[in-house]
Amino acid sequence: MSEVFEKVRDALALQLHIGEDMITPDSLIAEDLGADSLDRIELIMSIEEEYELTVDEKDVQHFKTVGDVVGYIEKKTLR
Repeated sequence: MSEVFEKVRDALALQLHIGEDMITPDSLIAEDLGADSLDRIELIMSIEEEYELTVDEKDVQHFKTVGDVVGYIEKKTLR
């Protein structure tokens, strides 16, 4: 697994008080992991801080799975 996935997984596990083993790239952030809108905002803020980037609100709408978030970060940080 990628380093980005591991960081996102760790952040979600800590934030949502769930085991890391429950989080896969295919996990649905809201439905499978139970993240509400505040959790999603906190996740975005931690991503922005960790990777020193700004996440556009319109892009956030496309974050359905953990893999979506990881792919977005990898795409933005490879520039």
